[in-house]
Amino acid sequence: MPTRRILSIWFPRLGAERLLRRVTDPDTRLFAVVSAEAQDQVLTSVSLRAEALGLKPGQPLRTAQALCPDLITRPRNRAAEAAFLAALGRWAGRFSPLVGIEGTAGLLLDVTGCAHLFGGEAGLIATLRAEAGDLGLSLRCGLADTVGGAWALARYAGQGVAAQRSGDAIDQEARATRSRAAKRRHWERGGAAPVVPVGAEADEIAPPGHLPDRLAPLPVAALRLPPVVVADLARLGLRRIGDLAAQPRASLARRFGPEVMLRLDQALGHVPEPMSPSAPAPRFATRLSLPDPIGLRGDLEAAVCRLTERLCLLLQAKGQGARHLRLEAYRADGGLQAVEVRLARAVDQPEAMRPLLEMQLDRIDAGFGIDMLRLETIVTARMETRQGESGLGRGRGPGAQEAALADLITRLGGRIGLEAITRRHPAESHIPEKSALTLAAAWSEPATAPWPTPEARRPLLIWSPEAITRPETGDITLPFRWRGRVHEVAGASGPERIAPEWWLEDPAWRSGVRDYWQVVTTRGERLWLFRAHGGQISGGWFCQGRFA
Repeated sequence: MPTRRILSIWFPRLGAERLLRRVTDPDTRLFAVVSAEAQDQVLTSVSLRAEALGLKPGQPLRTAQALCPDLITRPRNRAAEAAFLAALGRWAGRFSPLVGIEGTAGLLLDVTGCAHLFGGEAGLIATLRAEAGDLGLSLRCGLADTVGGAWALARYAGQGVAAQRSGDAIDQEARATRSRAAKRRHWERGGAAPVVPVGAEADEIAPPGHLPDRLAPLPVAALRLPPVVVADLARLGLRRIGDLAAQPRASLARRFGPEVMLRLDQALGHVPEPMSPSAPAPRFATRLSLPDPIGLRGDLEAAVCRLTERLCLLLQAKGQGARHLRLEAYRADGGLQAVEVRLARAVDQPEAMRPLLEMQLDRIDAGFGIDMLRLETIVTARMETRQGESGLGRGRGPGAQEAALADLITRLGGRIGLEAITRRHPAESHIPEKSALTLAAAWSEPATAPWPTPEARRPLLIWSPEAITRPETGDITLPFRWRGRVHEVAGASGPERIAPEWWLEDPAWRSGVRDYWQVVTTRGERLWLFRAHGGQISGGWFCQGRFA
């Protein structure tokens, strides 16, 4: 049996390079991705040039801007990064049939018996690097007999061990050197000094049987231990994996727990560590080849009927339902026509799919005729049986009502788009325009929480505050000019004072505290006016809503 070979691929600048891929000169951009952590803005990914200037992930944004005033930042999108990493996993599938996702910026490949297809292990890594460069990505690779060994080589190969500076050590130094030691501790109190990042040339291949020698000079952090444990080991002088492996196992396990020895044994291959390849998303498809080209709508509807019946049988066998369908029509002249349908709920019944697809048939140009039709699911979801949808209760109950509402949303969404159909959910805020959340109806459930009852009546329509012209006095009965028209006041009630949320930065509330009035004009309009008393900017009178 051949020796197991694991390849770890790490994308150290994944977040930044994902956004810089379409830039002509990404290496010259001072760019960073920022995320909010612990009430602070920190860097999560930096470009190559920004890294060369001393910026690194985990650094506070204010510190980075002090070092690089021209730094360009973008907020982090975790979902987009995860989807991009999943796409990279599909790309890596051409190098190995077993590909798994490691963390937020890494891949694991089982390349046992695959390297010879690319000219050996070195040739495999060279091919990976060349193709990643074409994609605008930088990567580092580690190849070893174990998962932990490959992970360690990819991230720490070629790095030296930084000097450890603890508070106790500084106190024990001479008075003449104590001031200089304090200056060296600006990185992290009681932690290790930063390690200088290494370039792409730090890739490491551990030949079979030579993994312990390659791991020995690496820092203890390469064992995937918690930072607290790494710092405690460094205080004892155990900074390298070789230092740790030479110590008595029982003493280390009693002091630091079994995780330290487990990670060491996994990296060295003494304890097996399974690799979990990413399972491909379930996709279902069926096609219908036609003996003669068709183009009439009746023929297309008959073909769609047969396709949906076949597809639903496949879905029902796996307990899946379709959320996104794609119908492809292959024409006799070699052209391709395709339409897509998104559903508000997962369905596995032909009668639920067929009307939605038939609504899109007018968008297909048959040309000289259609030779083949193909129907596939882009997105699927697990079918869940709800109360009222099975047995004697089918067609009645809340489950059936929710299904009927979802079908209605799907039909309307097929014409105007699912994103255009929204529903409102209550929100915990005393600000009128923030008292409700607007969510897409297709991807949200109806609100179950009770709606809060405001102290005063709220208008039917609320818009962004619009300035009105009137004397700067507290007399609400004076006429005012709004939207190019003079309005006479017939009656008014109020005021209702609403203060801004001082713990949030909201540009719309920089004018300070507001006093709201319900004003009835001589034309019968009931408007919602307020007077801002001035905060960061000057105040004044504004109109923000209209009552029924």
